[in-house]
Amino acid sequence: MLVGFLIELLVGMLCVIMGLLIWLKRKVSLIHDYHYQKVSEKDLPAYSRGIGLGLIVMGAGICMSAFLLLVKPSLWCDIPMLAGIVGGILILNKTQKKYNGSWFSGQM
Repeated sequence: MLVGFLIELLVGMLCVIMGLLIWLKRKVSLIHDYHYQKVSEKDLPAYSRGIGLGLIVMGAGICMSAFLLLVKPSLWCDIPMLAGIVGGILILNKTQKKYNGSWFSGQM
C-alpha cells in the first residue's frame, strides 16, 4: 500500500512538474519535436498552455488517487486517476489538433 502510494504520487508529481514547465517556461522541448513541428511561433504560448494544462490535469488525478489509496484502499481510489487521465488526454488531443494538425505532424 505504501509503495503504491509513493509510486502514484511520484508519477503524478512528475506530470504536474512537466506540465508547469511546458506551460509557464514554454519548454516544449520536453515533448517529441514532431508534436510541435507545425506550431507557429505566435501560437506557441497557447499551445504550451494547452499541453501543460493537459499534463497537470493528468498529474492531479493521479495524485488524488494516491492520497485516496493511502486513506482507504479500494477500487474507488482509481476513479480520480481515470478521470484525470481521460480529461488530460482530451485536452491534449484538442490542443494537438488545433495547433499541430494531428498528433504526428508528418503523418495522416
